[in-house]
Order: sequence, then structure tokens, then C-alpha cells
Amino acid sequence: MVKRTLIIFWSIMALVLAACGQPTPAAPTTAPSAPTTAPSGEQPTTAPAAPTSEKLRLIIGTGGTGGVFFPYGGGLARILTEKMPNTEATAQETGGSVDNMKLLQNSEAQIGFTTADSAYDGINGVAAYQATGPVPAATIAVLYQSFIHVVARADSGITSVADMKGRPVSIGSAGSSTETAAIRLLEAAGLKPEDVVRENLGVADSVAAMKDKKIDAFFWIGGLPTAAVTDLVTTESVVFIDTSSLLKPMVDKYGPIYAATVLPGGTYKGTDQDVPGIGVANLLVVREDMPADQVKGILTTIFDNLEEVHQIHPAARTLSLESAVTGSSIPFHPAAIEFYKERGVWKE
Repeated sequence: MVKRTLIIFWSIMALVLAACGQPTPAAPTTAPSAPTTAPSGEQPTTAPAAPTSEKLRLIIGTGGTGGVFFPYGGGLARILTEKMPNTEATAQETGGSVDNMKLLQNSEAQIGFTTADSAYDGINGVAAYQATGPVPAATIAVLYQSFIHVVARADSGITSVADMKGRPVSIGSAGSSTETAAIRLLEAAGLKPEDVVRENLGVADSVAAMKDKKIDAFFWIGGLPTAAVTDLVTTESVVFIDTSSLLKPMVDKYGPIYAATVLPGGTYKGTDQDVPGIGVANLLVVREDMPADQVKGILTTIFDNLEEVHQIHPAARTLSLESAVTGSSIPFHPAAIEFYKERGVWKE
């Protein structure tokens, strides 16, 4: 009897609620289910929008403050940050080419400046890279050619590399491309590295040491003009050594990564005539596994804003699509090749 009464009660309730437009409640012995749709009149609840992708962060390995890599890299970092969508680039002061290649090797930088000789040594794991092994680097642009400065105090009596025997000489920062080139030049001149009183100083420190008469000469690989050298000649009388006779033994032993060039007269105060010497290309390199879209984004930003790039430094004014593909000592990144093909300048 009780059971029949309850059935009749719930039947009546169902009819009443249906007439009011309300859903029939579940039996009281069952817990109510969580609603799968929003109640009538309310906006449906949606998941929060996915956050926008994080900015691409690029570290650019440059060089010391007295050289060209540092201001050039700083200028590129600014342009990439301002012009490349969703990107933040930062220039990092380093010891130069070798440091930059090793930063790429350890994924501590994504872009680096390097001389062609250091890049070649790096991908082959020789010379300064013997202990750390091959660097997985690839070129994305040939930037400009550096002049191998060999500078001596005018009152030192040094007029050739061979004259440096027994003299205090800075051969560049330890492990730098300048040090590598200096040792090779000394050997080409018939000297051993230990035949000079070696100092391992960057260009700014070399200039300071020469001003203080602590060294008689120094080596420096740099673009023209190099700020530290410009500063030196404002107060000191120096000579720039002609190294052209050492080019052949350098090329015979190390290949065509070195080339004949000149220091144009008037580049530095007190040097009115061209000084024959040896040049080496400077490369902009990345890890060989950098994604293709990043490589293309970097190159597109650089070459679509080339006039602004040219304003960074006098050495940057030589950069063009045509020059960017000539003179690399290591393979180009495949995406860079594709970019230059699209721009019509890549030659098979």
C-alpha cells in the first residue's frame, strides 16, 4: 500500500513539474549529476584562451668592446628585436670568434660572429677546438672582410714580423682567432711562438699596453676602422706592418681562407698610403640544427632592413645579398641557401 502511494505521488509530481517547464528530478536515491550544459539564460563556460607563443629569444655572440663584432652585433640585435615578429635578440660581449663558436656548441648562443679561419677550425674540431671537438655550425651570411692588423710602435724599430723576435708582443686573447692567426704569421715568418715575449691581450688591452710602453707590437683581426686602433693613433706614433709576403705560406698550409687585401691609406691617422696585408672573411653563423623558419626570419629581417644595417658601423656598409653568399669557409645552412635562391643570388 505504501509503495503504491509513493508511485502515485511521484507520478503527480512529474506531471506538475513538466507543466512548469522544469526537468523531472532524478530519483531521490541517486546523487544528482553535474550539468553538462549551462543553465538557460547563462553564457556557456569556456576554457581560457591558450597563451600566445613565447617570444623567440636569440643570444648573439659578438666580441670585445674595442672591436667591430661588438657594435655590429649590438646593432643587429636591436634590428631583430624591433623588426622580427615576436623576437627578442640580445648581443653578448665575448672574447670573439672562438668563444662564439663554443657558445653555439653548448647552445648558450643562437647566433655568432666568427672569422672564416676560426669557423673552419671549429667545424673540424682542430686548433683551438681540439679539446672540445667539432662545432655543429653553419653560415647564414658572409658579413665583411677583416684586415689582420700587425701594429708596432714607431720607435721600436720593428718593420716586419721577423723583427719581433725577443720582443714583448700581444698575440690576441687566449684562444681567439687573432691568436691563431698571429701564431700562423709568426711561423710563416720563420719564428716559433716562444720566440716572442707573448702577451695574450684583446685589442683594447693591447692598445692600453702599447700606450704604457709595455709591449712593442700587437696583432689584431678586425674590421676597418677598429675603434681601439683609431684611439691609439690619436696619441701614439705607430707603423702598420706589411704582411703580404707571408700570404703564400699561409695559404699553402691552411688553404684559401686567407686572402690578399690592403689597409687603405687614410683609414687611420698617420697612415696615408695603402698597406698591403692579409684579410679574412667574417661570418654570421648559427647552429646547423636551427629551425628553417628562424633562419629565414633572421635573414629576411636583415635584408629587408639593409639600409638600417649599413648605419650600424662602416664595416657593415659592404653587406649585400651578393656579398653575403661569397667567401664562407664552412657550409651554409640549408634554409639560408633556400633564402638566397629565392632572392636570386645563390650560385650553384
